[in-house]
Amino acid sequence: MNTFGNIFRVSIFGESHGRWVGITIDGCPAGIDITENDLLPDLERRKAGATGTTPRKEDDKPIFVSGVFNNKTTGAPLTIVFENNNTRSADYDAIKEISRPGHADFVLNKKFNGFNDHRGGGHSSGRLTVALVAAGVIAKKILKGISIEASLTEAGGNTNIEAAIEKAVADQDSIGGIVSCSVKGLPVGVGEPFFNSLESVISHAVFSIPAIKGIEFGSGFAAARMKGSEHNDAILDEQGTTKTNHAGGINGGISNGNELYFRIAVKPTSSTPKEQHTWNNTTKSVVPFIVKGRHDLCIALRVPVVVEAVTAIALADLVIQIG
Repeated sequence: MNTFGNIFRVSIFGESHGRWVGITIDGCPAGIDITENDLLPDLERRKAGATGTTPRKEDDKPIFVSGVFNNKTTGAPLTIVFENNNTRSADYDAIKEISRPGHADFVLNKKFNGFNDHRGGGHSSGRLTVALVAAGVIAKKILKGISIEASLTEAGGNTNIEAAIEKAVADQDSIGGIVSCSVKGLPVGVGEPFFNSLESVISHAVFSIPAIKGIEFGSGFAAARMKGSEHNDAILDEQGTTKTNHAGGINGGISNGNELYFRIAVKPTSSTPKEQHTWNNTTKSVVPFIVKGRHDLCIALRVPVVVEAVTAIALADLVIQIG
């Protein structure tokens, strides 16, 4: 339910307005150099503050609870927590009876019989991605010689990100985006055919990020409109270097030694300032509704570092398995 991985296993916990959020990593190799300061650059990239992001700001100071001694991992379960200090839970009182359209409020209430923490989205909140980023930093340390880089390449249908954000602010409506991710230095042979294919494992991790609605590797959906002679990547040498990379660095679920490349679709934040209509569970009727609270107009701005993190987590687990 809340755990991912076979050997390098991460278990995420906490709620948006609870005391803290955090993550436990089991199967982390011993002897990795790690300090709280090592986590700060990526945590800073995830923070709000830029135009189009939520006004809610947290310190995001990582606290190692276990698994680290003398600035090295011990091999025991490694737990990291982050305190929630800047919450305004009263903004979410209406959600107890009126579910935000497009959000998980309705299904969470049904699934957990109303016992779920509705404040700020509870356990389904993007707030928990701070824990994923922390685990991603440690996973990156395992992936020696492998680099992962993600960036926002489109927002609101516009490749001019700044202009897209300006329009969203002017319109007072949320927008989505596309994040591209590349992995360089991944050797041949990572991944398994069928159920543990490299695409399957990465996709599983990527869809743990709230608001992700699609993923494509290499030429992705465009491949459906190509001929085999166009899509096939000509192999140029015994290392498997290819002339093109329509496959996105993966053949048969296994890395082929070329750059691993994929793109993901991030939906618009459901908590838009625009008035909407939704179901009121108390009055049993559809009512007009304006979302209160502090929310991102474009959550995609903060997604790239999270994508890097979950990709690193997925790859670390697979790399450890092959030794």
